[in-house]
Amino acid sequence: MWYEWLVRPALFAMDAERAHRWVGTWLKALGSVPPLVRWLRSRTTLVDPRLSVRLWDLTFPNPVGLAAGFDKGCEWVAGLPALGFGFLEVGTITPLPHGGNPSPRLFRAVKDEALINRLGFNNPGAKVARERLRRFTQRLIPIGVNIGKTPTTPQEDAISDYLNALEALFHYADYLVLNVSSPNTQGLRQFEAPSRLEELLSAVCERHRQLAGRAGGHRPPLLVKISPDLSPEQLEQVTEAALRHHLGGIIATNTTVSREGLRTLVTQEGGVSGLPLVARSTAVIQRIFRQVKGRLAVIGVGGIFSAEDAYAKIRAGASLIQIYTGLVYRGPGLVKRVNAGLLALCQRDGFSSVQAAVGTGGG
Repeated sequence: MWYEWLVRPALFAMDAERAHRWVGTWLKALGSVPPLVRWLRSRTTLVDPRLSVRLWDLTFPNPVGLAAGFDKGCEWVAGLPALGFGFLEVGTITPLPHGGNPSPRLFRAVKDEALINRLGFNNPGAKVARERLRRFTQRLIPIGVNIGKTPTTPQEDAISDYLNALEALFHYADYLVLNVSSPNTQGLRQFEAPSRLEELLSAVCERHRQLAGRAGGHRPPLLVKISPDLSPEQLEQVTEAALRHHLGGIIATNTTVSREGLRTLVTQEGGVSGLPLVARSTAVIQRIFRQVKGRLAVIGVGGIFSAEDAYAKIRAGASLIQIYTGLVYRGPGLVKRVNAGLLALCQRDGFSSVQAAVGTGGG
């Protein structure tokens, strides 16, 4: 509660992006003192074997991860484990540096407990991100890397951008995510169309196989991050493509362009995250899980503010979950509270572990 009483009012008095950078400054400083990170992690992390998730030959100490978009440039990966996460996802990283869209570009819809962003893939580029990840050798938890096309790249060259980012970051990722669903990069969602997605996945999966063959066993799974705005038919097509190309998983979902459930800032351009997205993203997870029948994993993200929100996504079919906007509104203590709540909910319902609860929600 100290966060909501003391820290959040100070942060919310700032412009949203400035507050984000201020938090990042502290995380970067924290990351420069590894013993302090480990000590803080011992205080913020709930250690229990029932929380552990084994997936893609990786061990996630708990199922609560940080969503992409928080640490776009891999600047804060050394400090973030101190908050108790089970894994991190950085990016979106593009092959070339990009400044993103003009400011202001991040907005709080406080009454709705939502964020609206039109950031536009601001990041330092794949070479800088690679060097930052290369120097970070003391990994306490898995790190996923989210990649996309540089917004200034012509659409006809977009697949080359994904391939270049893949090559640059392949050796430094525990898993890799193809972002085809951000609403803030013009033309990006075209890759959710069947023909374009097939073209992208064919090229990326072939390059992934080549890189894995030269890597002496290192083979980070490939995932795709999808939109919550797909129709049921489109969602089925995207999921079928992921299965056909033997992807490791689907991340559901990115931000939405819908304003359903939003009472403030309804005319503000950008993607909506937070509580207005929670039911929509959970429904998408459930549809995917029904279709894949365990053949690939689902990571659930969108509007998680409590253990109950996370549990609903897990029972809908998510093996792991991610938070971002909930962290802004509830503070860093949310990670431990969600994990503690998940244990209590699993015990209530007779599940031996969080992993045992995955997909048991029916529907």
